[in-house]
Amino acid sequence: MLQQFAARVWKGRWAYLFIAPAMIPFAIFTAYPLVQGLLLSFYKAGVNRDKWTYIGLKNYNNLLTRDPVFPTAIKNTFLFVLGVVPAAMVICLFVAVLIYPLSQRKQTFFRAAFYMPVVSAGVVLAMVWVYIYSQEYGLLNYLFETLGLLDLLNNGEKIGWLAQTNTALLSLAIVVLSWSLGQPLILFLAGLGAIPEPLYDAAKIDGANSWQAFWKITLPLLRPTMLFVLVVLTIAVFQVFVVVQLMTLGGPANATQTIVYRIWVTGIVGAKFGYGSAMAVILLAIVSVVAIVQFKLLDRQLT
Repeated sequence: MLQQFAARVWKGRWAYLFIAPAMIPFAIFTAYPLVQGLLLSFYKAGVNRDKWTYIGLKNYNNLLTRDPVFPTAIKNTFLFVLGVVPAAMVICLFVAVLIYPLSQRKQTFFRAAFYMPVVSAGVVLAMVWVYIYSQEYGLLNYLFETLGLLDLLNNGEKIGWLAQTNTALLSLAIVVLSWSLGQPLILFLAGLGAIPEPLYDAAKIDGANSWQAFWKITLPLLRPTMLFVLVVLTIAVFQVFVVVQLMTLGGPANATQTIVYRIWVTGIVGAKFGYGSAMAVILLAIVSVVAIVQFKLLDRQLT
């Protein structure tokens, strides 16, 4: 058995040699930390390694039955996903269909405008949004006051968008949404470019209007691209951290706690490495299940 394995490795030595530059960093920076985190989740582990204690599934039991904050973090993370992902897909698909007939120069302008937040520093963008949401001198409250909406929504009082439990999560979701539009738009434009133009010509000859062509041609042929965008966006939004850490610190009253932020607070800041690792494993399980379901749907669409 061992000899057969060694012979197979030797036979494919050149293939292994060529993939080594990619696989070695993957093993060091992804595979090893993943295994280490999984093992660590079964320990009560702090800064002093000599005091690490094996406790089995106790971390998971405490997380799911006794932790008062982690269920809230799971709920908020799912709310982010359920709110941001569909909104981003609808907006990007709508914009892509609108700008696709434009000239290449105009398309480039819109691509750059939507992709700008993706390549900008997250800290800078978060600070910009903090000023926009500021209760005292924020742009949003100024606009609402000018339009007379503060009287309607908050009895004339300025709204603390990031300081009130009923608006903080929505405010952060809008920020995450603004960061999530660049890549889907590029992918949708590429998908539209792959649709054969003669299909639209044939539809026009048959008397189909633009709306019918969209439903009967564009949407069905864009379905694989849409499912791919769905998978990528979902995984990305599950990892929401920067906006929470920079804008609300999980508050007010845990209203904006997310799983990744909770992992950071507990595992890194609180130095509860085992407990934080258990949170990370649960997040991995959730994302894996969601991704597998989405990939099954994608595979069904492509076959």
